[in-house]
Amino acid sequence: MIADTPVLDLDDAAMLEAADTGGALRSAASGGAQVRATAAAVAENALAGLAGLQPRSLLLVSGAGRAGRAAGLLVAALGDRAGLPLVPVSTVPSWAGPLDVVLVSGDDAGDPRLIDAVDRAVRRGAEVVVAAPNEGPLRAAAAGRAAVLEPRVPVLDANRLLRYLATGIAVLRAIAPARSSGDLPDLTDLADVLDTEALRDGPQHEVFHNPAKNLAARTQQRGLILAGDSPATTELAVHAAEVLLQSGGRTATAVDLSVAVAALPQLVDTATAAAPDYDPLFHDEQLDGPPPVEKKRIFLCSTDNDSPAARRKLALFGGAGGGTIDADLVTADIETVPADPSRAESGEPSPEPPTHAGTELERLAVLALRWEMTAAYLRLIGGRAVAGADPDRYDGGPY
Repeated sequence: MIADTPVLDLDDAAMLEAADTGGALRSAASGGAQVRATAAAVAENALAGLAGLQPRSLLLVSGAGRAGRAAGLLVAALGDRAGLPLVPVSTVPSWAGPLDVVLVSGDDAGDPRLIDAVDRAVRRGAEVVVAAPNEGPLRAAAAGRAAVLEPRVPVLDANRLLRYLATGIAVLRAIAPARSSGDLPDLTDLADVLDTEALRDGPQHEVFHNPAKNLAARTQQRGLILAGDSPATTELAVHAAEVLLQSGGRTATAVDLSVAVAALPQLVDTATAAAPDYDPLFHDEQLDGPPPVEKKRIFLCSTDNDSPAARRKLALFGGAGGGTIDADLVTADIETVPADPSRAESGEPSPEPPTHAGTELERLAVLALRWEMTAAYLRLIGGRAVAGADPDRYDGGPY
């Protein structure tokens, strides 16, 4: 038997849905719903206190998990295009004051660091936004003194990045609408884009037409290296590696593309030294068993609008290691028209929807959702039940 044979077939939609008793696919596909919930809170004037401000900086205080990763992604994606300094900090610095806005994000309403950050920022006269559960000590610290964007869509821990990303976008659109509007997507439009991606990645679509299933299939029986070709995509690669580990139980290394290129000679030497006589051309896994070397696959995450240019970055990996090392490009084509699920159910071919480039944050969000869906599929085909699905905070359910 070949090692790591999947328990379920990725193309068996009925079996995948039956196995997903904990709602892993639904949770991973809820990125659009989380963004839309944030947009609804903004429409209800949750951030009305920020209107007309021209702050000196936006301080990002984040708890552990997806909140910190979302802050890093926002800073890496916008850089100096945000219209004001974005400052990720572990606590509110001594220089913070009435000229600053402080965004405190996290999952734990009892986290002493988040509670202290809210208290310090309020006492120093800064405008404070809290993106966390409105309960416990954090609720007491923020009561009447801070804007609160509490979670409205329950999801698993690994699938919360897009909610925090949406919160950061909402705050920036409120305090710097003119200075960074070209780089900040409208939240409703972003939610539509993510819903379209979730439909494309749904279990009813076969591997060939399903980006997330295709990624899951390409990770099988491979050592995984996730690379980014920019600071933002490298941050995304780290998020993908963490989600693959937390949700899919797969280990992957996340690095900048330059690190992967520099390590290529060592990867080739390791592969050839382990089995100097191995030739993938004459090795039949059905007859000869698993290959005597660990094959490695490099996934380059890119938001480059020029796909041919992005693919050229992988040319160095072509044919390296005698077939034991290969590389794939992971990029996002944003569809402008949602896919029609009724066509998929009836078996009718769907016309190719038109695409557009979108903002960098839109493309990053699409890739984040795709990797989260990939991790959910890897969990299901590996036969693992959803761990940590607390019915008090996540209702699970089918896709």
